Amino acid sequence: MRNRIASAFLASLALAGCKAVPEGRPPRSTPPPTNPVNRPAPVPEAQVMREAGLEGVIGANAGQLVRMFGQPRLDLTEGDVHKLQFKGPPCVLDIYLYPPAQGRGEPKATYVDARRASDGKNVDRAACVNALLRR
Repeated sequence: MRNRIASAFLASLALAGCKAVPEGRPPRSTPPPTNPVNRPAPVPEAQVMREAGLEGVIGANAGQLVRMFGQPRLDLTEGDVHKLQFKGPPCVLDIYLYPPAQGRGEPKATYVDARRASDGKNVDRAACVNALLRR
């Protein structure tokens, strides 16, 4: 008898979570995604580094950077980023170029990273730029 009562109680709990769908109305499905897969997401505006001593580099395009520093050691493109790397005895300079908002126009330098050529430790970015400009 107790088993029947317990079974009936458990069955009523299980059924309590079910909800009937009114006749004539299909069950509600999940809403469609707001950004379908076949439509590319808009290109966000790149964050532009603001640091003293980098004014001539930040905002420059690839051609201008090559004229300033010579041929890059590395010239890579991955997705919407274009990375140029310049190397000299004092340091390695990585410059990242991104397209303007909405992906229209030529990519411009928005971020710079610098490290010692000998051991890879971070160095002052503006000092590295100046050292490589003097070559």
